[in-house]
Amino acid sequence: MEVKIGVQHAPRELTLESAQTPAEVEQLVSEALAKDSVLALTDEKGRKVIIPIAKVAYVEIAESSNRPFGFTTR
Repeated sequence: MEVKIGVQHAPRELTLESAQTPAEVEQLVSEALAKDSVLALTDEKGRKVIIPIAKVAYVEIAESSNRPFGFTTR
């Protein structure tokens, strides 16, 4: 699953691939908002991303898309 996080005053969004379900990510974001703490997510390679929730502009949760590459026929 792909998670995109917009951070205030940052020119680019953070993008990570996560093994967590969309519901789990949504719950983590909601809990961080309720506690006014940090948002901590782990990507598929085990790296952890920690962002102060006060700096989060938006969180986009989407299923990973298998993009075709090379020459394909449709």
